[in-house]
Amino acid sequence: MNLSSGIRACLLGVALAIGLAGCNAEWQRNRDLATRQNTTPPISYRSDIIAFMHTYLNDPSQIRDAAVSEPALKDFDNASRYAVCVRYNARKSNGQYAGTKDSLVLFRDGRLDRMVDNGREACKDAAYQPFPELEKLTR
Repeated sequence: MNLSSGIRACLLGVALAIGLAGCNAEWQRNRDLATRQNTTPPISYRSDIIAFMHTYLNDPSQIRDAAVSEPALKDFDNASRYAVCVRYNARKSNGQYAGTKDSLVLFRDGRLDRMVDNGREACKDAAYQPFPELEKLTR
């Protein structure tokens, strides 16, 4: 009886270890998948930004001094994500230009996820290129 309970305890321990190993493997797979999804580089980031800005701005037809950076991995909300810095000067509803604004556009799974309006600090070291497509937007 003593031997039987010892074997039973041993088998229970082995089963528990196998179960925990399976949970750990599943957790690792989920974590790896999440990391890959966050770090899929955006392919058509310029056209994604143009489509977003067309709906985001009150008057998308009056943009000056538009510039954009190449996608780069940045740490944001404790995760690495591809981000693009966009600089532009949009006209306000009163007809005057607001001044140059830097925004951080975040991508998730290769697609535009959101835009952070005040991206000046995150974009301080960005290498901008002219973005004439953004200046050519119409209503």
